[in-house]
Amino acid sequence: MMKKQVTIITGTVGWDAHIIGTKILSRTLKDAGFNVVELGIKTPPEDFIKAAQETNADAIMMSSMYGMAEFDLKGFKSKCIEAGIGDTLLYIGGMLAVGKQDFKDVKKKFEEIGFNRVYPQEVNLEMAIAELKEDLKKRGQRKSRR
Repeated sequence: MMKKQVTIITGTVGWDAHIIGTKILSRTLKDAGFNVVELGIKTPPEDFIKAAQETNADAIMMSSMYGMAEFDLKGFKSKCIEAGIGDTLLYIGGMLAVGKQDFKDVKKKFEEIGFNRVYPQEVNLEMAIAELKEDLKKRGQRKSRR
């Protein structure tokens, strides 16, 4: 029996045009053996949901460097649940807030929005991928118990 390849949706959310981080993330995920669907820059949140539905994605990993992600993603988790992808892992990283803010506070805001993992702009991608694998394993264990 063949094992399903894990599918990850990547992109830059909202009106953000910063592409470098997303490109590096996508390449690193591909090198680690993941199937990556790249949405690119200036991606509306609804496009992430639609792509996750169409591909039966396991995770959405988005970036934002222009500081407006909190506004772009208001109600995002609820929209995921409504769309039937509520168990899809949600990750975000970058410069997520305007002005100088303690990252602990920013992280808490995004966890309250519904993100499983929240990263600062200087994230170690190997660590993030290890956490993704750990989260996928935990999620798989929960699904198999149902």
